[in-house]
Amino acid sequence: MKPLLLKEACLENFTDLPAACLNGAARIELCDNLAVGGTTPSKGVIAEAAKYCHDKNILLIVLIRPRKGNYVYTDTEIKIMEADIFEAQALGADGISFGALTPDNDLDLEAMNQLGAAAGGMQLILHMAFDEMDFAQQKKAIDWAAEQGYERILTHGGPLSQSITATVSHLKELIAYAAGRVSILPGGGITAENCDKIAKELGVSQVHGSKIVSLKSTQK
Repeated sequence: MKPLLLKEACLENFTDLPAACLNGAARIELCDNLAVGGTTPSKGVIAEAAKYCHDKNILLIVLIRPRKGNYVYTDTEIKIMEADIFEAQALGADGISFGALTPDNDLDLEAMNQLGAAAGGMQLILHMAFDEMDFAQQKKAIDWAAEQGYERILTHGGPLSQSITATVSHLKELIAYAAGRVSILPGGGITAENCDKIAKELGVSQVHGSKIVSLKSTQK
């Protein structure tokens, strides 16, 4: 029997959540402001999304990102992210997606350790800050994330300005290097129309995207 492809839908509001779940989303990444790559959603949205997802036995991952732009954060921004992680956990989130870098685009290990500790047992996902790194840095990040017990690394395999088809070869390199120690979750430009083909080409069992399922309700 063909294994089911897990589709993680990236949503920026509660309004689209029922249709996403109805149309096949098996996991939700919740954020705000997708136009700038996503920021942390509001407490109210997290709370209602958590209730809805848990009623449907669907995991809810919350993006922790205090602003648009780069992933080099000040001490104050790290404190803001830490507070948001505490709130997300209290409101019922199952995991957090986050990333912090040094000015040289290495992982900011001090910040990452502080934020990971605040998660208190929630799933940890390294998000597309990963795509700012060169391959040598990415390999070090994969090693570190695997050692720290991260569930996944969300990556486009290159700049979002490139199509997913153009980054498939690098995604294959990342998947091969990770070797199952931590899941590589491809995203960015993966849609309901192309997800099966891309998943088959990469040999992955899960994919991520804002258009990974239809957001139109079929209920009348």
